[in-house]
Amino acid sequence: MSATTDKIKGNWNLVKGKLKQEYGELTDDDLKHAEGQEDELIGRIQKKTGKTKEEVKNFIDSL
Repeated sequence: MSATTDKIKGNWNLVKGKLKQEYGELTDDDLKHAEGQEDELIGRIQKKTGKTKEEVKNFIDSL
């Protein structure tokens, strides 16, 4: 399990708020989180923001 996955699972409300602040184009639908679907979530964020998977993971890990 990666640090990003741990961060998402352990602090989801905080992570969700920070993602919405950083990437204003994200909607609540984009940020629906289902356990075990962290890669899909990161993919949705990438698609909306144009950021790389690594950039998204680094941002989440920095929280």
